[in-house]
Amino acid sequence: MGVSGCGKSTLGRALAAALAVGYVEGDEWHPPRNVALMAAGTPLTDADRADWLATLAGRLGAAQAAGQGLVLACSALKRSYRDRLRQGAPGLRFVFLHGSPELLARRLEERRGHYMPATLLQSQLDTLEPPGADEQPISVAIEWPPAQQLAAALAGLSLSP
Repeated sequence: MGVSGCGKSTLGRALAAALAVGYVEGDEWHPPRNVALMAAGTPLTDADRADWLATLAGRLGAAQAAGQGLVLACSALKRSYRDRLRQGAPGLRFVFLHGSPELLARRLEERRGHYMPATLLQSQLDTLEPPGADEQPISVAIEWPPAQQLAAALAGLSLSP
């Protein structure tokens, strides 16, 4: 979890591969209206995100009910969003990718082929409610190399790299 450009997809794919479980790219599940809003530079509201979060919670819940692990890359910017995802999969853990606004902006400026414009970064930072200690987040710095991020995520899940 984290704002756009933090590396959720990269770490998510690596974590899913390391755990030999499925991977879901949350951005691919946004309805067309949300994609159009973001592409036009319009920040999403809680109402815009509601159906998207319900869909993702359903994916998580289905995997949990089937006894399968699943890694989901999702911004999960607010505690209420994370709570909605936890309703689908009790015990869900979050890897919180965080870093400086300058590095995030640079990454977004360099990114190609994604509908999320760099101009929406500030709105995401303004919306972000970092997970509290009671949520037991696994904190990962975006400045770290991918291998170190993966090792930290696995360690946080009490698994070895």
